[in-house]
Amino acid sequence: MVRKVFELDGHEEGSISPCTKDGSIDCYGKPAIKARTGGWRSASLLLVNQLLVALAFTGVEVNLVLFAKLVLRQSNAESANTFSRWMGTTYCFSLIGAFLSDSYLGRYLTCIIFQVVFNIGLVLLSLSTHFLLLKPQGCGKIGFLCEPHTPFQVAILYISIYLIALGNGAADPALATFGADQFDEEEPKEEKSKTLFYSYFYVALNLGSLVAETVLAYIETSGNWILGFWICSGCGCFSFLVFMTGTLRYRHMKTSQNPISRFAQVIVSSVKKIKFQMPANGEGLYEIQEGDDSSGRRMLHTNGLRFLDRAAIISINEKNKLQDKSQIPNPWQLCTVTQVEEVKCILRLLPVWFCTIFSSVVFIQMLSLFVEQGSTMNRKFYKFQIPPASMTAFDIISTSAFIMLFDVLIVPIYVKVMKRSPKLPSELKRIGIGLAFTIIALVVAGLVERKRLEFASKDGKETSSLSIFWQIPQYVLVGVAEAFVYVAQMNFFTSQAPDGLKSLGMGLSMSSSALGSYVANTILIVVMKITTRNGQPGWVSPNLNEGHLDRFFFLSASLTAINLVFYVVCARRYKVIEFEKREEGNNEEVVI
Repeated sequence: MVRKVFELDGHEEGSISPCTKDGSIDCYGKPAIKARTGGWRSASLLLVNQLLVALAFTGVEVNLVLFAKLVLRQSNAESANTFSRWMGTTYCFSLIGAFLSDSYLGRYLTCIIFQVVFNIGLVLLSLSTHFLLLKPQGCGKIGFLCEPHTPFQVAILYISIYLIALGNGAADPALATFGADQFDEEEPKEEKSKTLFYSYFYVALNLGSLVAETVLAYIETSGNWILGFWICSGCGCFSFLVFMTGTLRYRHMKTSQNPISRFAQVIVSSVKKIKFQMPANGEGLYEIQEGDDSSGRRMLHTNGLRFLDRAAIISINEKNKLQDKSQIPNPWQLCTVTQVEEVKCILRLLPVWFCTIFSSVVFIQMLSLFVEQGSTMNRKFYKFQIPPASMTAFDIISTSAFIMLFDVLIVPIYVKVMKRSPKLPSELKRIGIGLAFTIIALVVAGLVERKRLEFASKDGKETSSLSIFWQIPQYVLVGVAEAFVYVAQMNFFTSQAPDGLKSLGMGLSMSSSALGSYVANTILIVVMKITTRNGQPGWVSPNLNEGHLDRFFFLSASLTAINLVFYVVCARRYKVIEFEKREEGNNEEVVI
């Protein structure tokens, strides 16, 4: 039987095994055969799926602020807050999806379930817009507000957009990690492809967003919301079909135990043994490699957060149970070193995760306040009116171009000229560089706003004769920041997460955007409450020509700069986790 497999997979001749070494399985639950499963053939389908999903989601996202203003009749501050809350909720759902995919459903099933929810939300949004919201006919254009809506109509709208948030947010971390699962990290060539996949995944997201933020944004800004939303629905349904075509070729990773209970066991066990003396350098702590869980690697002991090590101290009663192999230790009294290190790992990630929040604040402001700023500027380009949301295309182009040129052009040229591979900055350094670019982007946005106010109309209208193309530098800078931050975040949080919690690591990466959305919303509310005292219009006033949006951008830049200082401190103190190689842990053993 083995000979037949080798004959079918001729290019694997010379390999020790035709199966993957990382413990992945095929759709039948058997060890995955390299030549028949995974690789770029499977990953490419997931990239196309991500591109189409991004197109559909961004088609709703990119003009949600204008939709809230023109159709729901909300003010600038209200529509920005509506958008921030919705985006924040979307990314919060990523943690739910990550938890379910790691512990219960698996990544494949998580993607299927929530992409179905996503498509239901898109269709409901299209139907509600078609039959309920656009009244009178032709409303929803800039300068032509729709009639007020009943609570029922507004409720249907909110249900639809939050179904979209749930479907997209919960599936995203599972989809990204599922794509990385198609490559065996124990094979050097596939390990490089696995790292490269995250870059291409983000490029696919950006390319889908680019189409939405140009073509769909133009359609929707022209008042054709119904056509725009039905295109989103069509792309969402087609993306699901693309995903399903690879079912027989996908590689799958086994689900792990519930991380909440595993973490609780470590906390409870360490508290119970609070009076136990800590062993030096982790000697004598309990560890076992379960033979039936080849997908999980041991995590080597580290000296930080030593109070948690008590959970792995073996008491006299537990030592007797271990010697009697018929008895299994109570996990609420004795935990393995790997289990303890999993908790340490997540706790060490949290400070870094927290410091990435302010980069998300900038990206949320780009999608809300940058768009509102652009809507008041001169949008003429020859005979066309440029949709303000389409300016985010410069962000997408700069992000995608930077990622692609760096891997395809810059690094190869460096190797050819210098005759050696470049020493690339680590993920933590790249995140720091990206945070620095976000500060510059906000400062530039503030300066552009001051210039816009100089050319603001004097007749009370919310317009300015300054060309919208003045926004290009701030969008490009945000795009470069994204290229540094988001790809590095995905690589960092998944590589530093334990084997059974890779989706949770991706969920942490994405959920920083959730808190970023809520922080942006909170900052805006506090600023408006302070700046609207004594009858003042506020910094982000209903008429931007009467406010000081520039001051708000400068304030955000200052807060982000303070955040960068804290980030540098956390990044320097971070200790990279170490795994035991799989080959070293094949035999079941107990370390006492």
